[in-house]
Amino acid sequence: MRTSQFLRDWLIPKKNNKKQWFLLMLLSTTVAIIIAFWDVWVNSQLATLGWQAWVSMAVTLVALLLNGFTSLPAEIVFLGALSVLLLSGILDTKSALAGFSNEGMVTVGVLYMVVTGLQQTGALGWISQRVLGLPKGEKAALLRLMPPIIGLSAFLNNTPVVAMFIPVVKDWCRKISISPSKLMIPVSYAAIFGGICTLIGTSTNLVVNGLLIANTDHPGLGMFDITGVGLPCAVAGTAFLYLTQGWLLPIRKPVLGNTDELRQYTIEMVVSPQSPLAGKNVEDAGLRHLPGLYLAEIVRGNQVLPAVSPKEVLRENDQLVFVGIVESVLDLHQMRGLQPATDQVFKLNSPRTERCMIEAVVSNTCPLVNKTIREGQFRSRYNAVVLAVARNGKRLLGKIGDIVLEPGDNLLLEAHPMFLEKQRASKDFYLVSSIPDSEPLRHEKAPWAIAILAVMVIVAGFNWVSMLNVSIGAAIAMLVTGCCSPNRSLQSIEWSVLLVIGAALGIGDALENTGAAQAIASTCISIAGDNPWVVLAVVYTLTVVITEIITNNAAAAIMFPISISIAQNLGVDFMPFVISVMIGASAGFATPVGYQTNMMVYGPGGYKFTDFLLIGLPMDVLLGIVTVAIAPLIYPF
Repeated sequence: MRTSQFLRDWLIPKKNNKKQWFLLMLLSTTVAIIIAFWDVWVNSQLATLGWQAWVSMAVTLVALLLNGFTSLPAEIVFLGALSVLLLSGILDTKSALAGFSNEGMVTVGVLYMVVTGLQQTGALGWISQRVLGLPKGEKAALLRLMPPIIGLSAFLNNTPVVAMFIPVVKDWCRKISISPSKLMIPVSYAAIFGGICTLIGTSTNLVVNGLLIANTDHPGLGMFDITGVGLPCAVAGTAFLYLTQGWLLPIRKPVLGNTDELRQYTIEMVVSPQSPLAGKNVEDAGLRHLPGLYLAEIVRGNQVLPAVSPKEVLRENDQLVFVGIVESVLDLHQMRGLQPATDQVFKLNSPRTERCMIEAVVSNTCPLVNKTIREGQFRSRYNAVVLAVARNGKRLLGKIGDIVLEPGDNLLLEAHPMFLEKQRASKDFYLVSSIPDSEPLRHEKAPWAIAILAVMVIVAGFNWVSMLNVSIGAAIAMLVTGCCSPNRSLQSIEWSVLLVIGAALGIGDALENTGAAQAIASTCISIAGDNPWVVLAVVYTLTVVITEIITNNAAAAIMFPISISIAQNLGVDFMPFVISVMIGASAGFATPVGYQTNMMVYGPGGYKFTDFLLIGLPMDVLLGIVTVAIAPLIYPF
């Protein structure tokens, strides 16, 4: 009875269930393909494959299904699949571990350290404010976001571009009240769009160009020879995202948690001497657009301005009283030109760059209950400074030091991380927790960080040094100049992402080395006939499919000789096929493992595997249509 009910639910999906309709369509298409290929595969290379190839394909399929339809972590799924291939003898130890020493994977890890330097100096905040602004609505945000990423990725390796923009977009989404899942996939896709616009936009283009020079009498492609096809693809892809993001991109992460609204902190900040905010009005200074925060009053000498106009011009030494949630309080402390009103933060033993923000709830046994913060000598007792206090949503008047503490008060502290270890078991506080990424910014180091980034961009753009070497150099420069701390840079590395990339590369090697990928490609092409337009579409489709399940460079290496052979057999020019392989090998939109930038945004966006399928498959088809339609016009058969 349960089985029949399950079949009815899936064979006759509900009207508004997009996932069920999509999966039913995918299942129907798969069945149709199996039937169409049944008469062909017996005489193809598939029939001659050994058990190793079939096991490799089965393991890959199971890994993709587990990643898409279970809650298992992606790194566990892919490491498990790699382990099966290793234990079965399909991969030897060297091949299985080769992915973890892959230059691309190591480059991704090193770039996290570079981005940390940009983040800790406030340079990323400058990029967000100057380049992205504060648009209203998801579509306006999308249009602001896509062009700069496409432009940078056209001349830079797209991996560092995505690594740089991920923290920027996370912070930007919170400020404009948009879920990160609405913009993280567009970040990855925009980087891919930019990569297919020039020869140096992605390593795949350079790989194909190298194969073209080595295996034909063609002199090689120029910088913009691919632009005639790549740019229309980028425009079409951007238009598709703009039109469909509202219903194809999910809301996976709320912008603000509901519990944050209960803790309304009162905090005092001072416009520091020679502050860049002095002389600007409140709105131009960016103090009216922080979510969950408002400027309650300005204290200027003996004058109090209780109803602050957005046009009120700030002056040096103005004392600003804010009320808001902890995330926005953190923004205030990381804003250049503002500093805490209390001078106690400058009297702690540890340097500010080694501190973080901590939330603590006062217990009824705390010796400071019914005393002011100053009377209780909070700083001397705990080696921590109270920055703000929250009490059941009430606004607390007066200076921080004059507030009388009560049981249940939420304190926002600045302290060394050792405070957590000392006070977690203390009876003075009910709860003690750190706030992620709350280290005071090193604004004075921002010029160094921007200069290091500029040098990295220039060196990588002209291919003077490999992307890995220039990234390592930039990371070392960030550490040597003090733009970031060693501990913080190591903590910033997304180890789960690196594990998935390394394991996926190993699985891709199994498909390639056992002949599975080659056999699938040859079988599909054998039924395409002798119409060059149809064969071109099949070449693009197969390149995309292989890219989605292994790696883009491996897909290009597999499909290039096949495409050249097909062109020769048809008696047509091979250039349309070469361009299709270039575009198809980069068009890994439908799976998170199809392109490494997809995997980089997978965690920050809170995505599921099916999220990429829903928007990625139509994107693959769209770029295929554009490529097949335009490539023969620029490079005639």
